[in-house]
Amino acid sequence: MLAKYWKKIGLFILIIACIFNIMSKLVNKKSLKDELEASATYVEQQKDSENLDK
Repeated sequence: MLAKYWKKIGLFILIIACIFNIMSKLVNKKSLKDELEASATYVEQQKDSENLDK
């Protein structure tokens, strides 16, 4: 009986894995505010290091 339904079982497992992957990415997603603050900090550090080199 398992051999008869192996494609459906495989497809079901694949769908569950994709849903789990998408949900884990949404849950662990950084907020836009955190990303912008990190970018601003990096840019300021680069400008400071350029000013020290001159």
